[in-house]
Amino acid sequence: MINLILLGPPGAGKGTQAKILEERHGLKQLSTGDMLRAAIAAGTETGVKAKAIMDRGDLVSDDVIVGIVAERMAKPDIINGVVFDGFPRTPAQAEALDMMLGSRGQKLNAVVEMKVDDEALVSRIVGRYTCAKCGQGYHDIYAKPKVAGVCDVCGGTAFTRRPDDNEKTVRDRLAVYNKQTAPLVAYYGAKGNLHVIDGMAEIALVTKAVEAVLGAVSG
Repeated sequence: MINLILLGPPGAGKGTQAKILEERHGLKQLSTGDMLRAAIAAGTETGVKAKAIMDRGDLVSDDVIVGIVAERMAKPDIINGVVFDGFPRTPAQAEALDMMLGSRGQKLNAVVEMKVDDEALVSRIVGRYTCAKCGQGYHDIYAKPKVAGVCDVCGGTAFTRRPDDNEKTVRDRLAVYNKQTAPLVAYYGAKGNLHVIDGMAEIALVTKAVEAVLGAVSG
């Protein structure tokens, strides 16, 4: 069983790489946002706690987040391992994850930090938009439709942009990420399982770098 963490700010491509790892190696992508919503929808014990906290407008505490991760890890589809996306966010969560895996006789095999250039990432995110009909993704600079205003996939002519894909919001999210992640990089660096790759490279090259890490820790 392989357990990986993908570290990287919003827009770095963690989700893309996690999906590739799912398809190639049968690892399950565990995103805290998705797990939180699923636990609340399913009415699990931790989900009920999380909903009460969120309904009050408070941030979900580390112990609730870790509880949701533990519930998800106990499900029978976790056979080959997991890719943590967006978790842990704090050293306290990192320590709790180590304890949880240890209690299951497992370990964290590697932490992959997808290093990015903040300015380039702002440009990458702010220019994103999708076809309103089929969801195909485009970009003002890097991935335009072949015919302006017409989706390559379904021929739709209506497009949408996420409201939080604006420069101020992206810069704020990057600042929060950089502040939160610095202690995690130090934590995993001290443990010797941190691997830094170029997250700004082409998707295929990033995949190759992630696969090299996977090969090194699973061989």
